[in-house]
Amino acid sequence: MRPPRRKQTAQPTTTLTLPSHWSPKQALAVFECLELLRDQLWLAYGPQIQHACRAQLVPQQLTLPINPRQPF
Repeated sequence: MRPPRRKQTAQPTTTLTLPSHWSPKQALAVFECLELLRDQLWLAYGPQIQHACRAQLVPQQLTLPINPRQPF
């Protein structure tokens, strides 16, 4: 099963300069290769990828120290 496509909500944190001399056929070949790689990564590591994405999106909850001697 293929993972759902994500909406791009923010600018990427890393920039990448693509070659401007590629033909449309070359660009399509790279695109298809990346899509196959993405699918295989999902099959091999889907749950771990979901966990890592969730950990990045959900802020860590702060825990307050609890003193059992203090009333509510």
